[in-house]
Amino acid sequence: MRRGPYSQFREQELTLRDYLAIDRTTLANERTLLAYARTALALVVVGGTGIKFFTSSWIQIAGVVIIAAGVLVTLRGWQRYTHTKRLLAPVLERPADTAERSPARPAAPRSEAPEEGA
Repeated sequence: MRRGPYSQFREQELTLRDYLAIDRTTLANERTLLAYARTALALVVVGGTGIKFFTSSWIQIAGVVIIAAGVLVTLRGWQRYTHTKRLLAPVLERPADTAERSPARPAAPRSEAPEEGA
């Protein structure tokens, strides 16, 4: 099995900066999926408009082709999203002992009581 680019970090102790980088990468992956979905929706709407409002046969054929392109864009976006998510999986799966002391889940801050007489 081929190792992903993030699998080297599985056994390392991660810092807060590493956890934030993982979060940024995960959010960027989701943002990219939404961009693919937005593009696919626009293609389907344009294709549907061509089919519904124009009577010329070549415009209706172009509408069907554009709708098919929208479906293909959706499938490609989902494929890319799941591939990147699979590459990130080794980093996101942390052993139980390191998850307890993870900087991503810092301990609650201590509240210091003001000194009396000050």
